[in-house]
Amino acid sequence: MNQAPDSPLILVLCTGNSCRSHLAEGLLRAASQGRFRVASAGSKPAGYVHPLAIAVMQEVGIDISGHHSKHLNEFLGQPVETVITVCGNADQVCPIFPGQVNRHHWGFDDPAHATGTDAEKLAVFRRVRDEIRRVFEAYAAGRLDQAKATRL
Repeated sequence: MNQAPDSPLILVLCTGNSCRSHLAEGLLRAASQGRFRVASAGSKPAGYVHPLAIAVMQEVGIDISGHHSKHLNEFLGQPVETVITVCGNADQVCPIFPGQVNRHHWGFDDPAHATGTDAEKLAVFRRVRDEIRRVFEAYAAGRLDQAKATRL
């Protein structure tokens, strides 16, 4: 579903913009039914999206293979309605964006730091994806309910 260009922008931030913020961006975009524009960025972008993040999102039918790592400064000139940080470092360095109305911080483990076998690393990515999914789907449902209530 395509979103209107004037839809509110929700920006998800983490430090490296390689895992957690991309997981959240993909999940929130899918759950928001096109009602919001969703983007992600980092305070110190890694320059890539982690291959295991792409893989675990494909498992749930969401393609983030076209995402790229971005710096949060790319959004400073845009009206950002809501900022959501998914790691403590990004929460500490997060600026105020033009038009910002809401700010939330929901911290998650960084799956990029997982150690062990490939199967063990994949299990960590799946766990973090599922944790992010529960929080961001609940958030999207609340925002959609709020939007319906204001239209009545």
